[in-house]
Amino acid sequence: MKKKITLKNFIIILLLICSVYTVVNQQIRMQKIKKQVTNEQNRLNTLKKENQKLQDEVNLSKTDRYMEKLARERLGYVKPNETPVINSEAK
Repeated sequence: MKKKITLKNFIIILLLICSVYTVVNQQIRMQKIKKQVTNEQNRLNTLKKENQKLQDEVNLSKTDRYMEKLARERLGYVKPNETPVINSEAK
C-alpha cells in the first residue's frame, strides 16, 4: 500500500530540511568566528608583548645610566681620571 505524500507532510519535511540546513550553517559560521577570535586574541597578545617591550625601552632611554652609555659608545665620552680604550678592530 503506497502512502501518498500530502501537502501537509511535504511542508513539514521541507521545514525540517530548512531547519537542519540553518542549524548546520550556523554551526559552521560559529566555528569560523571562534577561530577568528582566537587568531585575533593571539595577535593582540603578541602586540601587547611588543608594546610592553617598547615601553620598557622608552623608560630605559630616559634614565641617566642609558644616556651615559650612549655617550660613551657613540660619542666616545670619557669621565675624568679614566683612560680611554680604543678598539683597533672597530670599523
